[in-house]
Amino acid sequence: MRRSKKERQQLLTATINDNPFITDEELAEKFQVSVQTIRLDRLELSIPELRERIKNVAEKRFEDEVRSLPLEEVIGEIIDMELDKSAISIFEVKKEHVFKRNGIARGHYVFAQANSLAVAVINDELALTTKANIQFKRSVKLNERVIAKAKVMKIDESTGRTLVQVSSFVNNELVFTGEFDMYRSKFRLKDETNEACD
Repeated sequence: MRRSKKERQQLLTATINDNPFITDEELAEKFQVSVQTIRLDRLELSIPELRERIKNVAEKRFEDEVRSLPLEEVIGEIIDMELDKSAISIFEVKKEHVFKRNGIARGHYVFAQANSLAVAVINDELALTTKANIQFKRSVKLNERVIAKAKVMKIDESTGRTLVQVSSFVNNELVFTGEFDMYRSKFRLKDETNEACD
């Protein structure tokens, strides 16, 4: 069914409000129009592109939540966060992230997305990676979108260590996994306070 421009733009606005992370390509498919038409609609409606929308959502929702590092130091954009439990970030692979000769992303960017997410999910002002066990499952390429999901597996209050597992995906395909052994300061500080009271 062919929709009028006005009707399409109303539905487009509602769709983006429901899911700010939807791509222009996904919108074009949904409304059965070209990507260029979607971009023109967004321009007319003053709706920013995906990257800007992700950034806006992250700034509004997580600026006050993330304690262990400034939000702008996280590699990728955080889209979901529950401190000491789980977090999700999206990383768009651009030209500056890949090797020129083959368009494959430099591994340290994929690692940095996962590592910074493991730091960000810690509910502490100081969180440091002490050890990481990582595995690259496949190469990530230019223009791919990497979705990293972090899950806190264990918090050891006696040592101040937290184990965070991160899995990164491109279109539901696993591309990277990592287990990050994180040091956090608050348990150590709590122990020192208790010792001072004894």
